[in-house]
Amino acid sequence: MIGKGAYALTPRGEFYTENSIQSRLNMRDFMDTLRASGVHTGGPPPLSYADRQKFSNHLDTLLAKRVRP
Repeated sequence: MIGKGAYALTPRGEFYTENSIQSRLNMRDFMDTLRASGVHTGGPPPLSYADRQKFSNHLDTLLAKRVRP
């Protein structure tokens, strides 16, 4: 869970935390700097079926928790 009680998932179904968000932002900025200097960085691997399943399962769990009366 991150600030103000929010939850966030990566497209691969991993939960963001305050620490992981900061780490990912730092990596994003670093990779942007590399690309700006002409380095070819490639990209993330395509989403696999397992990635989609993990995301779907975590999203279902979060929604079920929020929908309960």
